[in-house]
Amino acid sequence: MLRPHTPRASFRALLATTCCAVLGAGLLAGAGTAAAEQDKGTATKAAAGSKVVGYFTEWGVYDRNYHVKNVDTSGSADKLTHINYAFGNVQGGKCTMGDAYAATDKAYTADQSVDGVADTWDQELRGNFNQLRKLKKKHPDLKVLWSFGGWTWSGGFTEAAKNPAAFAQSCYDLVENSKWADVFDGIDIDWEYPNACGLTCDTSGREAYKNLMSAVRSKFGGNNLVTAAIPADAADGGKIDAADYAGAAQYVDWYNPMTYDFFGAWDAKGPTAPHSPLTSYNGIPKESWNSDATIKKLKALGVPSEKLLLGIGFYGRGWTGVTQKEPGGTATGPAAGKYEQGIDDYKELKTKCPANGTVGGTAYAHCGNNWWSYDTPATIAGKMDYKNQQNLGGTFFWELSGDTSNGELIKAIN
Repeated sequence: MLRPHTPRASFRALLATTCCAVLGAGLLAGAGTAAAEQDKGTATKAAAGSKVVGYFTEWGVYDRNYHVKNVDTSGSADKLTHINYAFGNVQGGKCTMGDAYAATDKAYTADQSVDGVADTWDQELRGNFNQLRKLKKKHPDLKVLWSFGGWTWSGGFTEAAKNPAAFAQSCYDLVENSKWADVFDGIDIDWEYPNACGLTCDTSGREAYKNLMSAVRSKFGGNNLVTAAIPADAADGGKIDAADYAGAAQYVDWYNPMTYDFFGAWDAKGPTAPHSPLTSYNGIPKESWNSDATIKKLKALGVPSEKLLLGIGFYGRGWTGVTQKEPGGTATGPAAGKYEQGIDDYKELKTKCPANGTVGGTAYAHCGNNWWSYDTPATIAGKMDYKNQQNLGGTFFWELSGDTSNGELIKAIN
């Protein structure tokens, strides 16, 4: 349920001759190397309950003008324990680059760069990866994972599931490429959705996900992080039931259940409902579509609570043509957003349509004929209480550019 994105294909095509992904780098060996690699994995992970994982979107450097430096200047880097870099692609059963220009080639001027040093034309690595390297140097405890898939690029997992070992090898070779191996501390798998439908439908079978995650863990070993975004559909026979997430839990350091996008203006006529309710409430369109139901179901299946992070959206979803302030009203379509219809960042909504109600542990706002739902610092504080009560491993959110320039929402997480 991560928000769909449309990579800037035409822009990437224009730069295709100068952008390439270099694959390589084999397994590191030797006791000395193993000790050094230990810094990348479980030895330095944050304690259960304290993880704060934020997504950084590769395409955000274009229209959104959100760069790695903004993670630092907003104060977010001091609050984060991990960054999920989104997204790498999955093609031909293998992990591949997403937008190579943004990742490795885009040149940054001194004022755009994390450390105030401009890129040069002949340096080996530029782009987001080099900026992340600089960010980690400035914040040594910060870890970065490369996330593969997402809503748009999950179709490739069906082919990957036919040969999990080959898929895992391709991912390792790409993440551990010698040009940027120091940037990444592991991999995040965002398959939307195994043995179920997202943008496309997968029929690999219930065991496919467990087998794929087993192969990924086997290849990356214990000194790299392996995490995964998983569905939040707790309905009987829903997306959680479609794959063996409990069986695969042994292979991940933690899961990110996507406890947002439960409701939205894809149901153009409503009823209006918060897209990320913490709990159920009277009149909720689907009883089990809330964060609490998701967490309880996963725990009941046997997923350890410390391997579950609570998901929060740094954005809202909205309808137009709405006359009713409270949830459950009718609508005529999606409300206008800055970048997409029916969706907008918190930093936009907090001023253009301030919250004037709460339901199910999250906020909503009725402004004119528009109705929005989103989390605020106050509702995030309530979700943090819930996270602590449930002994969850921490919090993750989609995504960094939706917050204010001074990090209002991430500060509420902490």
